[in-house]
Amino acid sequence: MKAPLDLRHVASLALRDLIHLAHLPDFDRVQDQISQVRGCTRPVQLVGSTETRDTATDAILRSYSTADEPTGRLLTTCGNRRSSRCPACSRLYAADTYHLIRAGLSGGKTVPDTVRTHPRLFVTLTAPSFGPVHNRRTTDAGESLACRCGDRHRTDDPALGTPLSPATYDYTGAVLWNAHAGALWARFTTYLRRELAAHLGLTQKALNAAVRVSFAKVAEYQRRGLVHFHAVIRLDGPEGSNEPPPQWATADALTYAVKKAAERAVLTVASDAIGERELSWGDQLDIREIAALGDGELTDQKVAAYVAKYATKSAEDSGTVDRSLRCPHCTGRGYRHGPDGFRDLCEPCDGTGQSEPITDLPVHSHVRQMIRTAWDLGHLPEFAELKLWKWAHMLGFRGHFSSKSRRYSTTLGALRDTRRAWHTERTRAAADGPELDEESTLVVSHWQYLASGYSPGEELLAAQVRHETALTDRRKTEGDPWL
Repeated sequence: MKAPLDLRHVASLALRDLIHLAHLPDFDRVQDQISQVRGCTRPVQLVGSTETRDTATDAILRSYSTADEPTGRLLTTCGNRRSSRCPACSRLYAADTYHLIRAGLSGGKTVPDTVRTHPRLFVTLTAPSFGPVHNRRTTDAGESLACRCGDRHRTDDPALGTPLSPATYDYTGAVLWNAHAGALWARFTTYLRRELAAHLGLTQKALNAAVRVSFAKVAEYQRRGLVHFHAVIRLDGPEGSNEPPPQWATADALTYAVKKAAERAVLTVASDAIGERELSWGDQLDIREIAALGDGELTDQKVAAYVAKYATKSAEDSGTVDRSLRCPHCTGRGYRHGPDGFRDLCEPCDGTGQSEPITDLPVHSHVRQMIRTAWDLGHLPEFAELKLWKWAHMLGFRGHFSSKSRRYSTTLGALRDTRRAWHTERTRAAADGPELDEESTLVVSHWQYLASGYSPGEELLAAQVRHETALTDRRKTEGDPWL
């Protein structure tokens, strides 16, 4: 029997664990698992088994169990889309988003390539002003102009996007606008169809029988902490991308409808504490037509790449934190119900409901004030359903960062299923096993969540995978002749 390793002389816990892993009978499998999850920052550890049985004879045709793994468990990706949390998974999410958007512009993934002849617009909807902020204006020649404060700000100046007068800036309006941005988008799409019908001289029912409005959008944070939306809007026939719209449904008609819908989309928010507010889109509305065959400045590939780029970003790109500020013990309420049913002060957060004091966050004072405003508004009875204390770290925004209409193109789920099937077939071919008939087999699986993350030694291996991936990506971007 082999004597256990004596690693007491190794001071580093990570190095000690790595040496232990290296002496496992199948260390290559450990490395293979980490490579398969592409160095995911916080993978999910599963234990369990799966069997493929013949439904006629109940014979086991194929089986797998984590008990046969050198570490006794299986690693799967966390699937987090945010680049600040997991670069590996966000890179895959961005790639899927790119293909989803590109398919709706050029065809592919069950979408016919004739879709590129449909009227298509790339639209950017912004938030209104809640007070003047520091900005960096430039001339058409690229020359920097002075801000209203008198300075010529650098591109990396932390003052950009912050209020010129914080005391008069409408923080309440800004947070409430973020909180209702998703609902405002939904109202915009409703008015878009109505305005298009009115412009074309049709009833809403007649328009729906002849034209379908399809879209895909992504949210992006501006430096001032407010979201705006980039959207691809397309006109199809009534069945979607498979048929063209009537000739009278033109890009010009769609442009007109977008402008009018952006003007009409208004939400009214009433509160005893803050009064009545009207939330609407800002004056900056950018509408550009996407060229039919990529002949213009705005091509299918550029639009898809642009949308995919922002699909993995989040609020932290505006200077906030990437974690919830709710105390996990009282979920942000500041109290817990004791055995007698009375409210007891939550001791871990000292009744604040915060996992960490807002005053101690390493953020700019402008961002801190937006977080504090969201937290305070969330505890008002009239805004309780918004749960703004849950989304305070998102500066109030609680919608989806990317979404699409049903008939725009394929789905992220379909893309993942295709990738999963490809990996399964590749694994089967590598194992040189027989091809199984899905109709005559039954897959029985038992899986259980174990933990998240790596062991200290595995983290070193994952860091190496992430480093090699980043190096390869950089070489591709810079045009390495060996790649």
